[in-house]
Amino acid sequence: MTTTPISAETFKTDQIEWKQLWSLAALYGSIVIGWIAYHNYQPKLLVQFNYTEYTFWLIVVQGIILFLTPPIAGKIGDRFRFKAGHRIPIISSGISFAAMVFMAVAFTLFSNPGEIFRWVLPLLIILWLIAMSIFTSPALSTLELFTPIDKLPRAMAILTIVANLIYSLEPVIVDLIDYLGAPLTFMIGGVAVFVSGYALKKNSLSLFTNNPSRPRADFKFDTTRTNYLYIFLVGIAVGIPTTLMFNYFPDLLERSLSSLVALEGKWLLVIALFFSAVLSLPASDYVIKTGTVKSFRWSFLIACVSVVLVFVSGSALLTLLAMIAFTVSFTVLSISSLPLAIERANYFEKVFCVGIFFSGMAFPDGIVEAIQAL
Repeated sequence: MTTTPISAETFKTDQIEWKQLWSLAALYGSIVIGWIAYHNYQPKLLVQFNYTEYTFWLIVVQGIILFLTPPIAGKIGDRFRFKAGHRIPIISSGISFAAMVFMAVAFTLFSNPGEIFRWVLPLLIILWLIAMSIFTSPALSTLELFTPIDKLPRAMAILTIVANLIYSLEPVIVDLIDYLGAPLTFMIGGVAVFVSGYALKKNSLSLFTNNPSRPRADFKFDTTRTNYLYIFLVGIAVGIPTTLMFNYFPDLLERSLSSLVALEGKWLLVIALFFSAVLSLPASDYVIKTGTVKSFRWSFLIACVSVVLVFVSGSALLTLLAMIAFTVSFTVLSISSLPLAIERANYFEKVFCVGIFFSGMAFPDGIVEAIQAL
């Protein structure tokens, strides 16, 4: 007779833990803002310190890190789940590391070290990428800890709202970042990640101290073999439209819709992301009703057709309709994909599989950025 290891995470409620979910949403928001700051300042710092000739190789290293780190962090997170009873230690370590790197960059820039920093900069960028990757997968995997499996799309809708609203404010955030300057930006980023991470840790630990009185009724161990390739492809399916949207849509939409609206492409994308945030809660109801598998398949298919139309259409009206269809389908795709990956993951590999999902999601962007840097 075999015994199954039990962790504190075995005991869950049958309702969404809203306090913990909002803590996770705050952390996710700080991650998104951190990425906006990174993409804004990385090119500027490379120019400032005469590293532009190494841009391609830095992007290649970035792609490798974002591809490999999430599954590795997930594997470590799963070990902590059964060794310490929960995955919080790896999340806390990653958050502390990320905050430390943020502060190191900030104080280095404040001191204006000149030539010395030129040799430190690539190392700090690599450490920053590792730090941001090492806790993201374990942190977002707690979604299944705070939420019953049948309500995962509703919880994912909250994260989608937060991410899309922040991305819709990106032009304003970039202006604010430029106004504050690199040192203050990285210092504030470090504080934001640390505070939101601490809130998640504090609120999450209360689940484990109180777990005996709150068992989850539908809990059962899942010993089926995980299809890693399937989860990886789910991540790629989200990564492809996301990459195309952020890298190509602004210019395409500005050209195609110029006869209908006189707006810069970045503002057209802002509008799409804002409406995606607005649609998230109704879309989560649709996903819950329809099921994650069916919702994911149809939304991916519609998103692909919409992307093709945006690229090839010569009609402003058709492009507009395609963009509306893309916004709706992309919202459903975003909400259904991570819950689907979590559902398909073996109980003992939940965090690892979330890492595989994010690895797949980062894969298309890594390829596109490397091609653009050539």
